[in-house]
Parts: sequence; structure tokens; C-alpha cells
Amino acid sequence: MTSLHARGGGAATGTGDRSRPRAVLPALCVTQIASWGIVYYAFPVLNPQINADTGWPTSATTAAFSLALIVSALAGIPVGRALDRRGPRTVMTAGSVLGTTSLVVIASAPNQWAFAAGWALAGLAMASTFYQPAFAALTRWWAPDHIRALTTVTLAGGLASTIFAPLTALLADHLTWRGTYLVLAGILALITVPAHASALRAPWPEAPSAAGGTVGDAATVARGRSFWMLSAAFTLSSLAMYAVVVALVPLLLERGYTTAEAAWALGLGGAGQTLGRTLYATFARRTGTTARTAILIALGGLTTAGFAAIPGPYALVAAVSVAAGMVRGNLTLLQATAVTDRWGTTHYGRLSGLMAAPVTTAAALAPLAGAALSAPLGGYVHLFALLSAVSLTAAVTAPWTRPHRTRRPTRS
Repeated sequence: MTSLHARGGGAATGTGDRSRPRAVLPALCVTQIASWGIVYYAFPVLNPQINADTGWPTSATTAAFSLALIVSALAGIPVGRALDRRGPRTVMTAGSVLGTTSLVVIASAPNQWAFAAGWALAGLAMASTFYQPAFAALTRWWAPDHIRALTTVTLAGGLASTIFAPLTALLADHLTWRGTYLVLAGILALITVPAHASALRAPWPEAPSAAGGTVGDAATVARGRSFWMLSAAFTLSSLAMYAVVVALVPLLLERGYTTAEAAWALGLGGAGQTLGRTLYATFARRTGTTARTAILIALGGLTTAGFAAIPGPYALVAAVSVAAGMVRGNLTLLQATAVTDRWGTTHYGRLSGLMAAPVTTAAALAPLAGAALSAPLGGYVHLFALLSAVSLTAAVTAPWTRPHRTRRPTRS
């Protein structure tokens, strides 16, 4: 089966290399690093200090952070519509301003309610500045070579924790958590606001007409069985994947490994994620859309089963972690290209926003679900076995994610 991005992507946009704004890709690489690093990855570094300073329970502060992810999921739907109509400049610039404001609110929060309100604002910023709007921009401007651009920006995004987790820790050694967030807010504003406002100024290409192989308008696609099955597959896969990431350290500690060994295993998964993303373009060229979806989600389930079945030696556990990371890296790009592969780029923003809503919500709830299920299941080994079954169930739905094609009447 020939994927739409390979078959109709160029026609979909009507753009070539010469019409692509050169500043967009490097700017988005930088702003993804800053946005993810500051708005997302700074929190786990600062949360212990927040709890110690305020006396707020860890469950409350973590719930506020999860609230941001849920708000991001819901806000992604109207953000997607705005991206389709107006392009990314206004959305991402406003999101950067809102992200800066949210960090100031968080830093100055006098109580848990204000802290949660700040994270709700941060959720709006996430929806407007994280991968979804960046993917929409690159998909419209870069088709039919958008996979290369998407790979580049996700590779850059993978550096966010590498850069900003140590920087956040360094600032926290010299400042309070409130002071650290204020400094990070300033860095976020200086990097992302001017970059989005200036680099995304190029004219937004006209929305392409649906090609003969695509199906109707966005509303028709969104009501279709294939779209909902695709959303369900990614939601189940996301729930399992993010639960695995959070539960891996407790699993290894349960098996007698040291905290350092568990942390290294988790870190090796991050390295595997970066490696996996570099291989996605080659994999996409050699597989059809539906087969690619089934294979990658199933591999996610198999690597999760590997964690459950392999207690050691440590080198083998580390190898499984690298393999699981490679799958996660590919799944990020699979989701980024899933709409284009099936329905073209016409309604990418709206459809990806609709699909991302349950997927992001699942990611937000995954840590809580994993922690809640581990005890009733009798430990983390059984939890991983269940999560593997969830991923494999998601993979089974892949054949139903292929859209029905309707042919337009031939004009005489």
C-alpha cells in the first residue's frame, strides 16, 4: 500500500524546496528544546524542593502537573483548527507568551489552588507550543519530505531534558524553586517569543484540496470508523508506553537492582529513543501505513513483555530498555505522520488535535494508573504483563485504521 505522504504530499501543498521558509526548521528545533525543557522537564527536578518548601503533598503537586497535560489534550482540538486556518505564527507566539505567564503564576502561587491554576495555563501553552503545532507547520510547509523535517525537530526535542534538567538543578542549588521558575520564565520568553514571531512569518500555504484517494472533509473523517480506531490504538499504546516509563525504576528496584542501575536503564531508554527516530524514515519507505502502525505498536508490547519476563542479567535488561526506547522514538513519528499518511495534509491540524486529545489524556493518567494497579496486581512484574497486553490489543486494531477510499467523479 502506498502511503499518501509519498503519493500525494507534493500535490497536497503545491510547494517545493524553494518555497520553504529556511528559518522555520532551525527555529522550531530551538524552541522545542526550550519549551519542553522549561515547561515540562523542569517540574520533576523542582518538585521535591516544592514539596519541602511548601508542605504541599507530592500527590497534589503531581496532580496539578497532570492537569496541565489534560488541559493540553483538550485545548489541542481548537488549536488544531486555528493552525489549519491561520498557520503557526500567531498560535505559537501567543503560546510562548502564555507559557511565560504560567511559570510566573506558578512561581508566585500562595496556595495549591493558585499553583494548579498556573499549571492549567501551562497546559494551554503546551497545546500551542509543543509538538502538535510544530508538526502542523512542518507538514504543510515541507511535504512531501516532511518526515525528514519531523525527524529533525523530534531529535532536537529529545535534547530538552539533557540541557534543561541539569540547568534547572544548577539554578535550584543557588535559588529557591520560585526564583528558579522566574529565571526559566525569562529564558523561555527570550528564546521562544521572538523566534516564533520572526521565523514563522512566511505565508501560510493554501489548504490543499482533497486528493482523489482521500475521504471527505474533516468532520466526515473524524466521524469515520478508521479515525476512531486509529485514535483508540494510539490511546492504548500511549497509556501503556508512559506507564512503562514511569514504572521501570520501581520494577527494577523490586527486583533488587540499585537506584543507580535503575536510573541508568531508564536513561539508556532515552538514548534508544533518539536512535530510533533516526531510523524512522527508512522504515517508513519500506512499509505500508497500516503495517507500520501494527508493527510498531506490537513491538512496544513485546518490549514491555521483555521487561516482565527478563529479570537479568543487567546487560540484557539494559538492552531491552534501549530497544523499548527505539520503539518509543518511532511511535512519536508514527503518530506525527498518521493523519497525513491516511487523509493528506488538508485538515492536519484539526484531525491531529482531535486524535491527540485522548492520547495525551492517556499519557497524563498513565503514571497514576500504573501506581494504582501495581499493588492489586501483586507487583510491577504483573503490571508490565498487563501493559504488554494493552499494547498488543492496540496493535490488533491496526487493520481497521485504513480509511475507505472514495473516488471523485471524473470531469469531462
